[in-house]
Amino acid sequence: MPSWRRNSCDRVHSAPLSRNSQVPGSRGDEREKDMAHHVVVVGAGYSGLIAAKLAARAAGATVTLVNAADRFVERVRLHQLAAGERLRDLPLTGLVEGTGVTLVVDRVTGIDPESRTVRLAAGQPLGYDTLIYALGSVADLGSVPGVAEHAYMVAGAGQAERLRERLPYSRVLAVVGGGLTGVEAAAEFAERYPALKVRLVTGGELGEGVSPRGRRHLRRVFDRLGVEVRERARVAEVRADGLVLEGGEHVGADTVVWSTGFTVPELAREAGLAVDGRGRMLVDATLRSRSHPEVYGVGDAAAVRVAGGQELRMACATGMPAGQQAARAVIARLAGREPRPIRFRYLNQCVSLGRRDGLVQFVRTDDSPRSAVLTGRPAAAYKEAIVRGTILAMRHPGMPSYL
Repeated sequence: MPSWRRNSCDRVHSAPLSRNSQVPGSRGDEREKDMAHHVVVVGAGYSGLIAAKLAARAAGATVTLVNAADRFVERVRLHQLAAGERLRDLPLTGLVEGTGVTLVVDRVTGIDPESRTVRLAAGQPLGYDTLIYALGSVADLGSVPGVAEHAYMVAGAGQAERLRERLPYSRVLAVVGGGLTGVEAAAEFAERYPALKVRLVTGGELGEGVSPRGRRHLRRVFDRLGVEVRERARVAEVRADGLVLEGGEHVGADTVVWSTGFTVPELAREAGLAVDGRGRMLVDATLRSRSHPEVYGVGDAAAVRVAGGQELRMACATGMPAGQQAARAVIARLAGREPRPIRFRYLNQCVSLGRRDGLVQFVRTDDSPRSAVLTGRPAAAYKEAIVRGTILAMRHPGMPSYL
């Protein structure tokens, strides 16, 4: 998500996979598969998994899903994982079983649009006729000195697990970033560890993206949880003993959580695909690459704009519908039809504030806040229902996506 934002039983192919014979199977299926249109989806997050499962419904197509890990990661729950909660185990094999999607567990190291192949770290190159690029985003570790060496993150499962091991031994925790990710993390940690001194440090104001009523509720909850808020404080350096702000002030902390700033993989840029200044793939209204029509971009790694020019923010709320849109565009074009452009409107922003409180900020179509909010336990229950619904959507990719 943006700031405001093992046991393996998977099928891993080791034989070379060409564009028209990528998925080995029984001999009786080989001739049919040789003629099939091969769709490769790279990345099995919220966007990629939905796209792969929907694309597999296309007549005359085979679909291969490539992911570096063999588990689906509930990224919107990683602050809970870091706080010590046990999350459900979601093997990708179970999520794609019976769909016709072939899963390859491997890391993508490069894309060659000229030969239409995807290079893998361990396996042989994987050919494609259509590529859906869904590699998501990662924490930006290079924006401020010391982040990579001294800070903890909640942008990935491994990072959250590392922080989980650290928190029980921490006395003072500084969360950097006043967006939704930082707010959720600070509240979760303060509730789970009442003896822990939690400081939230933000370059802006707390709750800048919500209404005045929403901001007042955030402050009440933080006051109740004992979270200290430092606003308009920009971090110049992260050290083992805390933060150094611009101007030289030191903010002490034995654990720093970095929850501001995300970046995307360089693979699209390195492949020569059209990208924006942040490295996100430039796509049209059907999510097809503006430079390579056989490639589609979805999720955080694509710069998606809707009618009117509004750019969709990096979030599950936009990634899931984008995955559906890309798959339906592929299906339509394989059937000789022109796909409809993406249509999207925002409904709300859901913020967990520990396990017993929350904030649901209702928004206009353009994501600007309305005055209406839902708070307290009803908001916590609402957020939990929405998050559970994401997994339902992973199992039933054709259902409407709301988050």
